[in-house]
Amino acid sequence: MNITADAVRQLRERTGAGMMECKKALVETKGDLDAAAELMRRQGLAKADRKAARVAAEGVIVIERSADARAAAMVEINCETDFVARGDDFRAFAKAVGEAALKARAADLAVLLETRLGSGESVEERRRALIAKIGENISVRRVALLSAPEHLGAYVHGTRIGALIALKGGSAELARDLAMHVSWSNPRYLSTTHVPAEVVASERDILTQQAKSEGKPPEIVAKMVEGRLRKALNEVTLAGQAFVKDPDVSIEKLLKSAGAEVVAFERFEVGAGLDKKTEDFVADVMAQVKGKDKGKETKVH
Repeated sequence: MNITADAVRQLRERTGAGMMECKKALVETKGDLDAAAELMRRQGLAKADRKAARVAAEGVIVIERSADARAAAMVEINCETDFVARGDDFRAFAKAVGEAALKARAADLAVLLETRLGSGESVEERRRALIAKIGENISVRRVALLSAPEHLGAYVHGTRIGALIALKGGSAELARDLAMHVSWSNPRYLSTTHVPAEVVASERDILTQQAKSEGKPPEIVAKMVEGRLRKALNEVTLAGQAFVKDPDVSIEKLLKSAGAEVVAFERFEVGAGLDKKTEDFVADVMAQVKGKDKGKETKVH
C-alpha cells in the first residue's frame, strides 16, 4: 500500500525513530498511525533492554523544590556520554522526572519509575522511549526526597553534584550555604554519634597499627590514636568539618551560633560508585587491524 510522507513524518515526531523504521511500521500496520506507534513502542522496548547492560556513568543531577521551599526531590539520571547529557531531550526528561518525584513525593525508586508524567506515560515508559530515540542506555539511578521543619537548602554544582539539607532553626541563607558545603566536602555522616561502631573500631585498629610501627611507648600510642581518630572522624562528619566559607569555624560551631540543627542531608554525584569503561578508540582499531594482519599471515604460511 502507499504510505505518505506526511504519515511517516507524524510517526517520526511521535516516536523519534528513523524514517525507514517508521515506514516499515506503517506498512506492517496498513497505515494505522496509532497501531504503528504501538508497534514502534514495542520495538523500542526491545532496543532498550539490549542497551541496559551498557554502563551509563554520565548524566545530570536535578533538584525540584516545593512552592513553600520546605521540601525537595533530587534525582540522578544517567546516560552513556556527555554529549547526550547535554542534549535537550535528555535534560527535558530529567527535569520531568524531578518534577514527578516531587509531586508524587516518591522517595522510592520503584515508585518513581511507575509515577505518571504529565503526558500520561510512566517514568519508565518515557525512559524506554527515549532510549529508542537516542540510542544510548539511560537510567533513573536514584532519588532522594527531603522535607525540612523550617529551612531546606538546595544546591547544584554545575549539573553533576547536588545536595539537600534540612534545618531546624537558622535561616534560608544558612541552609543554602550548608547545602553548598555538603556538595563540596562530601561528608559521610552527620556527626560522630552517627558513625557506625564497626567503622570507628576499624579506624582505631588501623591507627593503632600505624602508631605502633613508629616505635612509640604504649601510653603514647594510646594518646596518639585517640587524637588521630578524632581528626579522622571530623573529616567524614558534617559537624566536625571546617566550614567551606570560613575554615576557622567548624560546622558544629556555626550551627550553634545560629541556633540551628541539621535534621538530615543528601548528596548525589553523577556516576559515583559506577565503573565507567574507558575506551581507547585508536588502540581498539589498531588491535583489530593487527588481528586481521595476523590472520592473513597465517593463511600465507
